[in-house]
Amino acid sequence: MGITIYDIAEAAGVSIATVSRVFNDNPRVSESTRAAVMEVADQLGYQPHASARSLARQQTETISAIVPMLSNYFYAEVLKGLQDRMAETSFDLLVYSAPTLDEVEGQLEKALHRGRSAGVMLFSAPVIDGLEQRLQQSDIPVVLVDCYHPAYDSISTDNRRGGEVAADYLLSTGVRNPAVLMANPHSVPASHRLEGFRHGLSRQGITLEEDHLIVSSMGYHDGFNEQAGYEGMTKLLEAGIKPDGLFATSDVQAIGAMEALRHSDMNIPEHIQIIGFDDLPIARYVGLTTLRQPMSEMGARAFELLMERMTRPANTVAHTVFAPTLIPRTTTREHVAV
Repeated sequence: MGITIYDIAEAAGVSIATVSRVFNDNPRVSESTRAAVMEVADQLGYQPHASARSLARQQTETISAIVPMLSNYFYAEVLKGLQDRMAETSFDLLVYSAPTLDEVEGQLEKALHRGRSAGVMLFSAPVIDGLEQRLQQSDIPVVLVDCYHPAYDSISTDNRRGGEVAADYLLSTGVRNPAVLMANPHSVPASHRLEGFRHGLSRQGITLEEDHLIVSSMGYHDGFNEQAGYEGMTKLLEAGIKPDGLFATSDVQAIGAMEALRHSDMNIPEHIQIIGFDDLPIARYVGLTTLRQPMSEMGARAFELLMERMTRPANTVAHTVFAPTLIPRTTTREHVAV
């Protein structure tokens, strides 16, 4: 990615909000500061787009975020990083909550209403069919968060790689009969995590049995919740299935499964090892092994991309993909020596 307004702010020793005001010809900036910022911008080879300055003067300084399952802990962490970065600017955040993926398109329509938003962030929604068509019809800058489309700037985690790492790690600790607590199969992050996990197992000659796969597709938060994890683990146990390893497509599902196991004759990690995905703050307190997503950093980076798209609309589409990091804790054993 090229020079950003954040690079200019750092080099000039001013806030990002000040740089934004300079490029938008805001009268609240002194001439000396304006000259200093423009000199740094010139030295770094940055030229603010003229139409973007006009857009900023004519439209609201509100950024809209369309977030499915707003109370989901993952989104709370990403939004915190987003708001922390936005606090350095003059922009406000307006959040549209979509309780299910089916309601995302209606909320997007509200956010794209003329004059309501200077830019839009769309979270964790597959950009297909009507959603894709509506975005194509709009001239409002859009950044995708936790999802991908080749035509739009995006922030995501390599979920397939995360699933592979989860499989590799469980197998390295001696697991040979794993199960998965899956979320909504239409959820892009969850489906990619499952794909990666299957691939990691197949490389070691292990097939994930279908009766070892519990899919929570229609429940609260599309299965990304503690209750889905509890019920999924309970269903496995009641069916007489006792896996020696469990991959949950989110930390909250893993925590629900841990609660179900407390009422069984299976101990963690002696009888079953568990790995989650996200590394929510609570994961550390329950000793959950997991794949960490840099959630706060994802929010901050999403705002940076949106600001760049708003000020330089002709920029090449940019995709930032973060690599998940394995965080071993007490729900798994150490590697088994070969």
